Amino acid sequence: MEQVHTAALLIELGAVIFGLGLVGRLAGRLGISPVPLYLLAGLAFGAGGVVPLNAPEEFLEAASQVGVVMLLLLLGLEYSAGDLLGNLRRQAPVGVLDLLLNGLPGAAFGLLLGFGPVGALAMFGITAVSSSGIVAKVLSDLGRLGNRETPSVLGILVLEDLGMAVYLPVLTAVLAASGVWEATGSVLIALACLAVALVVALRWGAVVSRFVSGGSGEVTLLRVLGLALLVAGVAEQLHVSAAVGAFLLGISLSNDLPPEAHHRLEPLRDLFAAVFFVSFGLATNPSTLPPVLVPALGLVVVGVATKLVTGWVAARRAGIAVPGRVRAGAALIPRGEFSIVIAGLATAAGVDARLAALAAAYVLVMAVLGPVLARFADPWARAWVRRRRERAATTAR
Repeated sequence: MEQVHTAALLIELGAVIFGLGLVGRLAGRLGISPVPLYLLAGLAFGAGGVVPLNAPEEFLEAASQVGVVMLLLLLGLEYSAGDLLGNLRRQAPVGVLDLLLNGLPGAAFGLLLGFGPVGALAMFGITAVSSSGIVAKVLSDLGRLGNRETPSVLGILVLEDLGMAVYLPVLTAVLAASGVWEATGSVLIALACLAVALVVALRWGAVVSRFVSGGSGEVTLLRVLGLALLVAGVAEQLHVSAAVGAFLLGISLSNDLPPEAHHRLEPLRDLFAAVFFVSFGLATNPSTLPPVLVPALGLVVVGVATKLVTGWVAARRAGIAVPGRVRAGAALIPRGEFSIVIAGLATAAGVDARLAALAAAYVLVMAVLGPVLARFADPWARAWVRRRRERAATTAR
């Protein structure tokens, strides 16, 4: 009997992981991020889907948690504490504008839909943050990494990540608390942990990096992965969230961890992150999507407009011409991994189940629409500038 159970488990796992590979290849052929296709696969094969599968729930739940940890660890490795604080000083006004302009509409929708104050706080994060992974891929695919507006785009992404380093501890503390005083205490603990982590990253980051990076590449991989899971578990115990713990550890290791360790961690991140997105889709019943489709489309319209404004302002501050401002705004439109992570945290804490469906619909549309709009932003902007010049020339006559 045990043998039959093991065989069935291996077949199910093999089918899920092989299917993810096929979906990822299809996304590559289409030139889009695989995130929306992973979500669609989860919706198709979960409860209420086209072909419901008896996927191994315990494995998927554990693997999806590891996926969140890996996503945030690798994101933290991209930025040192000095980089984050330097960007905060240089571009703080644009960063604040970006978070408020894009987050407040989500919070307002959350209150209007009856998600309550905690649900509104989660919706703030879901709509505020662009997908760093999708944006980076779009800029690379379109050959815009060397464009003048690209530093402005990357600066906003860094500030959003820094904002999330503060927001996620606050959100998870509020989600875990049962009263006002407990929530306040949890938030203070979370912010204290954040401050300690930044100090450690600035002063002793090199020591931490040397501790985990000694020996062969295999040993380094095991040390970094093990430490990430340990820190994530301790953070979860402190109600700071495993995701935040992994992100702060990544910042601490970013200066001195050898590039080889990054390359070894990336395939693990991609595998477990794919499982996370599919698991989120599996947990979302497709029948819950139609009731939230209208609010989701409303959020899409608002989200596209607010990101265009953000990119326009950031590029304008850098002295970029109109086409570059439009390209910057369009590049920031996609939402993805962070939005799903936040929605997963909220729904796991018992927030209204409609929030997961709304986030899934919102991310699906934005993750597909964003790269398309970024591709056509440049010709549209140039055509608009050309028409304005022609009108000005005609008026001058």
